[in-house]
Order: sequence, then structure tokens, then C-alpha cells
Amino acid sequence: MIKMRLIKLLKGSGKYIIYQIAWQWLSLLAQIAIVWQVTQLIDEAWQKSITSSGVLMTIGIVSAGLIVRFICDRLYSRSCYLASVDVKRVLREQIYRKVLWLGPSYREQIRTSEIVQMTGEGVEQLETYFGRYLSQFLYALLAPFSLFIIISRISLRTAVVLLAAVPLIPIVIMLVMFIARKILGNYFDIYYGLGDSFLEKLQGMTTLKIYRADRRAVEQIDSESEQFRKITMKVLMMQLNSTSIMDIIAYGGAAAGIISALTEFSDRNINVSGVLMCIFLAAEFFLPMRLLGSFFHIGMNGMKASDRIFAFLNLPEQKRGEEEIAGNKIDISLDNVSFSYDESREVLHDISMNIDSCSLVSIVGVSGSGKSTIAGILLGKNHYYSGSIKVNGTEHKELSSKSLMENFTMIGHNSWVFKGTVRENLLMGNPTATDAELLDALDNVNLKNFLESQSGLDTRVESNASNFSGGQKQRLALARALLHDTPVYIFDEATSNIDADSEEAIMTAVKQIAKKKTVILISHRLANVTDSDAIYMLKDGKIIEKGTHHELMGIKGTYANLFSEQSELENYSRGREEA
Repeated sequence: MIKMRLIKLLKGSGKYIIYQIAWQWLSLLAQIAIVWQVTQLIDEAWQKSITSSGVLMTIGIVSAGLIVRFICDRLYSRSCYLASVDVKRVLREQIYRKVLWLGPSYREQIRTSEIVQMTGEGVEQLETYFGRYLSQFLYALLAPFSLFIIISRISLRTAVVLLAAVPLIPIVIMLVMFIARKILGNYFDIYYGLGDSFLEKLQGMTTLKIYRADRRAVEQIDSESEQFRKITMKVLMMQLNSTSIMDIIAYGGAAAGIISALTEFSDRNINVSGVLMCIFLAAEFFLPMRLLGSFFHIGMNGMKASDRIFAFLNLPEQKRGEEEIAGNKIDISLDNVSFSYDESREVLHDISMNIDSCSLVSIVGVSGSGKSTIAGILLGKNHYYSGSIKVNGTEHKELSSKSLMENFTMIGHNSWVFKGTVRENLLMGNPTATDAELLDALDNVNLKNFLESQSGLDTRVESNASNFSGGQKQRLALARALLHDTPVYIFDEATSNIDADSEEAIMTAVKQIAKKKTVILISHRLANVTDSDAIYMLKDGKIIEKGTHHELMGIKGTYANLFSEQSELENYSRGREEA
């Protein structure tokens, strides 16, 4: 029930666990002193030799003992807090750091909802493990032996009877642990699965409503919730049964010790004070181990939660180098790059392209042609590729994840905007930016005037900018990206599903960025790529055409045909709107 990896996480907390044991032990010694003095007074009363000085001494020792116990209890609680104060911070930092190391590809190995639950409930389970369970585990071994030494001086037989019954409780704990391991494993599987299912249904609520599939989704959630209720009841039943068994052993052991003491008293082997000492301290033999049994269930939950956390922390990370990207101007070259998500389907095949610094390079093609996969590779998300990718002459795989994050900025059609204010969202791009710089970024995406009609930079933003239009949200995300100020920008369908005014504002900003930065534009709408320095046309994961817009139109191939079709469709739609 003790994991060394957990202990090593909090090296500084070891002393507080020792303090907890010390304060509990001192409190026990104070309790023994109180019992000894009270039984001495009762014995004197039995012998009819009680004196006022004896009564005063008893009152003094009892009062002192109670004060010591009070102080020890307060210090014990303080040590419990200090032992666990860092557990949540340390574990959550490690989980967060692991997500950063895994990079954008973390979702290929673990569900987002599981990380959320892990950092929440999973870490909370371990707080009690460090704050209470570990010290109680060690104290439950120390206390019975301390009491055995005291009781054995009164009645060795009674001390042996009491001590012999104590190990029965950890035996029960071990049996319960053996049974509980599988139940708790299933419990956390169902718990994380329910969280993932709920999050998915919540995020897809609009889609469920459109297709009238919400009732079926509710029924599925109800079914999974019922399954979780049943496994929870199994866990609670297991805990209740084990608690009942431990109570029977504790009270039965104490009763056996009391009977032994009474027998010794009946045989005149011990006096009144001795038998009362045995009776009053019999329960103290079992209370520490009994309390350990209570913490045991929390400890089991914590250790199962830690299994999940450590399994996540042990996930293989990208084997990247430690090289840094040199310079503020970045050239990128891809040479015979191929990529497959699995062996059955090759997504990219022998992709070769050159992306010069301070240029606008567009990657176009129908859905599923591999455009976004190239963006994922450049960002370090899709790292199991073949071929060569060089950034300023350095092989892409030799670059550190940190360097990629510092030099590449991705703006997609679903960029997340966080709940808070406009200022708080923009400062994510550049925490040191002034209000003037924030307003300048908003002006560049044609959003400044709108926000000034609201509350300016203090305009409230709901989760994922649900109180903004799609175009306004996208322009806010672009302003944040501009403040990040990296040498490379990748726009992956950044103008998808937004209004014409927002699309025009975003494309104007993109062209301005391309004068100073390396810009890769991924778009299905060819009207947005006509000013590109180079255009790569993809089909089925292969480059079938490349050149400028003028050159590709002259070829009269796939690009020209698709451009003409889109132009005719847009002219037709515009004519219907005017009519």
C-alpha cells in the first residue's frame, strides 16, 4: 500500500509525515499518563486510602495530559496539511508538462476528458493519501508495540492476547485489497468513460439537435450513468463490509483482552489499578489500525488514481532533438515526404515543396487530399513520417518541441477562445503587450471599431466566444496570433464558415503578414490564394500541380477547372442574392 514513486514526488513532505507520527505518539503517551493516574486514584479509593493531595495530583496530571493531547492534535492536523499541501500542485504541474511534451499529438494517446478528470478528481484522491494514510500506516505499527510494553508490565498474558489480535485487521485489509483491485479498476474505467461520453455529447449538442438524435444520446448517457451507479454501489458495499469486519475484529480483540485482564484480576495476579489500565487501554490497541482501515479505502482510490496518472506520465514522447531554430527568417523544404496514420492507407506520398521566408505559399485541394496533414507534420503533431523536412537547413526531427512552439503559429477554423475578457485572450499571444499594441492588433483584423462600441478590451467573452459571431471569433483568434509574433504562420481553413466581411479582413491581414513572415495558407476556396507566391495542388495525397495562379490557370488542369467551377458557383449565388 506504499508506492515509492509517489513518495519520491514529494521529497520535502517526508519530514511532515514523521511529525504526524511523533504528535500521535506523544498524544498516546499523554493518554496513557491520564489513564494511569486515574486508575491509581480509583485504586486508592478502593483501598480507602485516598487523599486530597492525590486528588489534586490527579487533576493536575489529567489537565496537563488533556492540554498535551490538544496541542498534539492541532500540530498533527497542521502536519497533515503541510504533508499534502504540494501534492496537487506537483502532480498537476507534471501532467501539464507531459501534455506540453507530447505536443498536439497527445489526443492520439489519451482522451481530453480523461486528462481533465485525472487532474481534478484523480489528484484530489491523493491528497488524503499523503495527508493521512501514510502516517497512519506507520503509526498503526508503532502504537500497538508501545502499548504492549506498558501492558506487559501489568499482565504479560493480556498484552499478548491484545497484540495477537491486532494483525488480524491488516490481514483483512490485504484480503479486501486483493478483491478491491479489480473492482476499482473497473470503477475508474467506467468513470473516465462516462466523462468522455458526456463531454462528447455536450460538445456535439447542436448536431444532436439538428438530427434529432438527442433522445438517443440521453438514453445512452442514462445507461452509462446507471452502469456507473452500480459499480459505485459495489465499491461502497465492499467498503462497508470490510469496515464491519474490522469493527468485529477490533471490538472482539478488545473484549478478549478485557476478559483476560478480568481473569488475571480474579486470580489476584493484578490489582484494581492494573485491571482498569488494561480495560481502558484495550481499545487503544486497535483504534490506530481501525482508523488505518478507514483511510485504507481512500488510499486504495488514491493509488488506483495514481496508476492512471503514472500511466499517462509514462506515455512515450516524441523522440525529438534539442536543436533550436536559428534566425527570424525561416525557409522550409519538404523532400519526398510520405505519411500514414496506419499501414492500410497512405495519406501523403512523396511530397516535395519549398517554402521561402517572407512568402505566401498556398496548399489547396479537395477535402481529404492531405492538406491539414502537412500542417500537422510541420507543427510536430504527425511525427511518424518518412522523407526529409528541413527548417533553415536543420532536420525537422532534430528540432525541439519548444523551438517549434516558439516559431510556428497555427490558426485554424476552430481556434479556441477562452472565457474572460478580450484583453485576457489577447495577452495569451503576448503577455507583455501594452493596450496600444492590443488595439493595434484588433485594428489589423478590423475588429477594433466593433469592440470600442462595446467595452473595449474589457468586453466579456463567453466560453469559445459563444457571444460573438463566427467571423468575430475568428478575427479575435487572428489578432491573438498576430501578437504571438512568430516567424511562421499556418492558416488552416481560417476563413471557413464565416461571413464575407470577416473573410476579407482576415485575408487582408494574411497578405500583410506574408510581407514579413513565412505564411502557409491551406484553403479549399481558391479565390483566396490567387496572390500566392506559390500554389501546390494536392489530390489523393500527391502534388499534381504547382506554380503561381497565372501559371496554373495557363495549364488548364485540375486547378483551373476547380477555380472556374467555384467562380461560376459564387457568381450564381451572388446573382440570386441580388435578385
